[in-house]
Amino acid sequence: MSFRFVGGQLGLLLLVLSGVIALVGIGSAVAYVSGHEAEHAACGALLLTSCIGAALGLALWWTGRHTQDRLGRREALLLVAMGWLFGAALSALPFRMWAAGARSVPDDHAFHHYVDCYFEAMSGLTTTGATVLTKVGSVPDSLLLWRATTHWLGGLGIIVLFVAVLPSLGVGGKRVFRIESPGPTPEGVRPKIQETARVLWLIYVGLSLAEILGLRVLGMTWFESVCHSFATMATGGFSTRDASVAAFDTAAIDAVIILFMLLAGVNFGVYYQVIRGRWRMAYRDPELRVYLGVILAGFIVVAVPLLTHVMHTTTGDRLDPSWQTALRYGLFQTVSIQTTTGFCTADFNQWPAVCRTMLVLLMFAGASAGSTGGGVKIVRCVIVAKVLWAELERVFRPNVVRVVRIGPVAVDSELRLATLAYVLIVFLLFAMGGIALLLLEEGRGVDIVTALTASAATLNNIGPGLGLVGATGNYAWFGEASKVVMSLLMVLGRLEVFAIAVLFVPRFWVRE
Repeated sequence: MSFRFVGGQLGLLLLVLSGVIALVGIGSAVAYVSGHEAEHAACGALLLTSCIGAALGLALWWTGRHTQDRLGRREALLLVAMGWLFGAALSALPFRMWAAGARSVPDDHAFHHYVDCYFEAMSGLTTTGATVLTKVGSVPDSLLLWRATTHWLGGLGIIVLFVAVLPSLGVGGKRVFRIESPGPTPEGVRPKIQETARVLWLIYVGLSLAEILGLRVLGMTWFESVCHSFATMATGGFSTRDASVAAFDTAAIDAVIILFMLLAGVNFGVYYQVIRGRWRMAYRDPELRVYLGVILAGFIVVAVPLLTHVMHTTTGDRLDPSWQTALRYGLFQTVSIQTTTGFCTADFNQWPAVCRTMLVLLMFAGASAGSTGGGVKIVRCVIVAKVLWAELERVFRPNVVRVVRIGPVAVDSELRLATLAYVLIVFLLFAMGGIALLLLEEGRGVDIVTALTASAATLNNIGPGLGLVGATGNYAWFGEASKVVMSLLMVLGRLEVFAIAVLFVPRFWVRE
């Protein structure tokens, strides 16, 4: 294990992140030059954080600048894990510094506690969208912009950005990219890994700009358009309003966000094929078909009982008793949960049990591999279903050898085993996380639904769950130990378990 080499590359990563923080701080300072005291304190916190991050990054880079080591598999795993853990630690500093420096911040504000700041930053970078803020409006716009930017950076991964703009990793960059890229079989869409990352980011930026313009045309301010577009394309869920997207209560805005949530949940390699004119290859993508089919099926399961439910709801309720509104809310929440974005337009805690059950199942299914979404990933669900079906057939036809295929590609035994192991580990972590939250929050009146869905929502990078962490709830009331547990669940889910889990294996640290 070459710690000096990893430290040097981690230093470069922190320099890139510090540069982004500085850009947000400078941009906010220009925009709010005549703003109130809280905005000035927030801009100062951002700029001071960028200086601290740059100093730390330079120090780490300096220690490893002369090493001749190369990036092996262990070094790649350690770099990715440390990149997210240190990245969240640095990204949390503006929140804490603002709370400490602005005189107008009340003593009971969440950002007076660094654990809360770290939770918020980790939630942003992992695109989870769970928040400790009880009043989003209590935070200056410049920090809300930084909060949304953490989503956008985490969408395709700060490590992918690192590989795209810093070619110093050489062939080792491919190892980082494979560990960072979500999904069981990440494949480059171009021969060189740096070029792959650049193509993905160009697509990502293009879609983000398109949504920003669309939301601006429909009435959002530039600030709100940017923040919600960053959160949508990253499938994150942070909003500038306490009521999330429901605050705008506009069918056109809902439709635009639904469209871009759907697009963000698609494997970005499909877009590259479309750009190259290979429409048939994109259309025939088996995961894309299943992804759209699951959303359609989930919407039907949610919409049918919801239609019956709203017809018996009084007009004073958030759910307008009209079938158009029921379909609109049902489609929005189905897509939001399926893609692991977590935006809300209605309090689905009040929906019928079958609707809530369907939404929980969609939490685990997640988006496509190679997308910005979280969850188990559709392709893994397909592999598991086909393996189970093949094993079931072997019970009564033991001599038949059934090849498991995803489209025209045969899934080898190694990938089948890895997929089954991953899904098993996810459900074990989900159960362990729920039990840990129940034990840590004993005496606070936490019910099992809240604990388990909080575990599922953070592990699958969704944000809202059910019960006390539902659409109208937040995570502020959890104790610090619980927030640390959930922060760990977030990064485990974002890096698909193994990049973090190996850090707890003693032999990982032994030089061989």
